[in-house]
Amino acid sequence: MLASELGVLFRRSRTWAMLCALAAIPVLIAVAVRLSSAVPAGRGPAFLDRITQNGLFVGVTAMLVSVPLFLPLTVGVVAGDTIAGEAGLGTLRYLLVAPAGRIRLLLVKYAGAAVFVVVAPVTVALVGAGIGAALFPVGPVTLLSGDTIGAGEAMVRLLLIAAYLAVSLLGLSAVGLFLSTLTDVPVGAMAATVVLSVVSQVMDALPQLEWLHPWLFTHYWLDFADLLRQPVAWDSFATNAVLQGGYVAVFGALAYGRFVTKDVLS
Repeated sequence: MLASELGVLFRRSRTWAMLCALAAIPVLIAVAVRLSSAVPAGRGPAFLDRITQNGLFVGVTAMLVSVPLFLPLTVGVVAGDTIAGEAGLGTLRYLLVAPAGRIRLLLVKYAGAAVFVVVAPVTVALVGAGIGAALFPVGPVTLLSGDTIGAGEAMVRLLLIAAYLAVSLLGLSAVGLFLSTLTDVPVGAMAATVVLSVVSQVMDALPQLEWLHPWLFTHYWLDFADLLRQPVAWDSFATNAVLQGGYVAVFGALAYGRFVTKDVLS
């Protein structure tokens, strides 16, 4: 079932269009920096002024730019379509007629969305590294701690950041799965998922809600700077993973409760 789900997901032109749109972000950043004069320090996204010194920073900057909107948007589309898309097409009842069971189907749908969650930031990272190497010099990277590492280890750090973002988006994917069980209109579930990610980020920016910030699934999305230190500080990665695991557990349970009682055969 999982192989079939992944085949359907990655055969869709919509999926490839979203991945191409994500891949275009580092390309645009690299080309803009290449064609412009020197970037003043402190202007624009973090690490933007380091791109001309080392092309690997294209990937880091692109992932930083993608986190607030572009990555949640694509994940929201995929997660919101998991159950609602099948219901809207009228194929959900036929899937449940097969000896799959609702729980197994729900797990497969979430697993498919989780695979996309991994592929999306990795795409940004690899395309960023590729276009950065093509347009700028690549060499030893100076970390935030002041230590210098080789290009090979820097690529590992880049993929670690992509893994951090993938973990960060697992909670949003679980929220989208739950919302997808509430409706037969996939666009509604997609839009609601994306809106919730924006609302969470807005709430995270309000000092009046500081007591709530550690509980918001977007709170640690940008805390991957510890992966650019020597040695790597894993505290933020672990804290983020625990928070996202909590969201997966809670909204997974809500999705289960809704889906097992949902009338899809009438």
